[in-house]
Amino acid sequence: MERRLPGILAVALCAVTAQGQPSEPPVLDALEQWGQWRGPLGTGEAPKATPPLEWSEKKNLQWKTPIPGHGHASPIVWGDKVFVISAVAHGEKLAVPEQPAGAHNNLDPEKMTRFIAMALDRETGKPLWQKILRNAQPHQSAHESGTWASASPVTDGERLYAFFGSNGLYCLSTKGELLWEKDFGDMLVKHGHGEGASPALHEDTLVVNWDHEGDSFIVALDAKTGKERWRQARDEVTSWATPLIVKVDGKPQVIVSGSTALRGYDLATGKILWSCGGLSNNVVASPVAANGILIAGSSYVRQAMLSIRLSGAKGDLSGSDHVLWARRQRTPYVPSPMLYRGHVYFLRHYQAILSRLDAKTGNEPSGPFRLPGLLNLYASPVVAKGRIYLTDQTGATLVLDDGAEPRVLALNKLDEAINASAAIAGQRIFLRGSHHLYCLGED
Repeated sequence: MERRLPGILAVALCAVTAQGQPSEPPVLDALEQWGQWRGPLGTGEAPKATPPLEWSEKKNLQWKTPIPGHGHASPIVWGDKVFVISAVAHGEKLAVPEQPAGAHNNLDPEKMTRFIAMALDRETGKPLWQKILRNAQPHQSAHESGTWASASPVTDGERLYAFFGSNGLYCLSTKGELLWEKDFGDMLVKHGHGEGASPALHEDTLVVNWDHEGDSFIVALDAKTGKERWRQARDEVTSWATPLIVKVDGKPQVIVSGSTALRGYDLATGKILWSCGGLSNNVVASPVAANGILIAGSSYVRQAMLSIRLSGAKGDLSGSDHVLWARRQRTPYVPSPMLYRGHVYFLRHYQAILSRLDAKTGNEPSGPFRLPGLLNLYASPVVAKGRIYLTDQTGATLVLDDGAEPRVLALNKLDEAINASAAIAGQRIFLRGSHHLYCLGED
């Protein structure tokens, strides 16, 4: 039964020469930034942030800046800048390219579109620069709940990576200078429902997942130059899952969910290290991992969630003791799971029903919990300072504590629809609405 709930920015000081001049640029703590979708740990947690509890259009609103066009890409934050990408349709209506069989509930690409990246001043919200990266008519439609700018950017504080799928991958300096670009061709998405897997970055390697109805692959690039390091074919159909990069037994792996299998790849070579079947079709939610445990879920036609012990994982893990637990109910579809303090949190499909499990055992001592005041959610949950933030498509954000019986701490409402996941850094939370980027924090 459901239970009703009761009422990366400190700067390390740089070395100073005898003349009193800095010898190198300031170094920022990556754990205090939000340089990628799902935060610095890839789990949804901002480990050093203290965001506000309450806000509205009039309370604790630090700034609200218009963002041109449309996009469900989440904002990212590094140092004194906030980065966001968008797709801006313009001009006269054009003939719509032929769409794939089974296309339904879609937005047709009726106009030319400017694909842009922009930076805003973190303290004031003032736009610092805006760069048009491509001007083209999208070759394929997007679902009515999607956009042509749904993959979130990623940064290491030196370079910004903006990915528009079929409309290109771009590397920019944090000042907006285009450094390199890459075109992987046209993605053929099932039913023309749009693209959305974000790139993943680890040190000097950038990884892109390209699952579609054609020849699917995963590719690793030199982050500085864009040169291809390796490419591995994938026996997969369309997915929207962002790769996760984690260290296993001292070496980084790329882990990607898929309808055929969940797989781990050696980041250096692209070699498939292990695989495990058991997820469903149309994989959207991305996996999370901590303390050597990986958790991945999906929910389309059937529901599925798996937990895998990563250390020593080799070959086909299906049915092995590396699968710590599995479940077939209330699993996530669009929003990805969140890991925090030994528990995994996830939503049923994209509905306002929250489950809280022990990450090691899969045990569920309490719940599930119906979330009061929320409707459907596309944004993934985030957490900081023991507070869980869940934002629905109407712009309402429910704040809970992280107890075994989560208590409602606040219900905050903004005037715009929100589909992008939140970014948290320092004392601020950043929410991308349908027309504006909000910065919220206590006065």
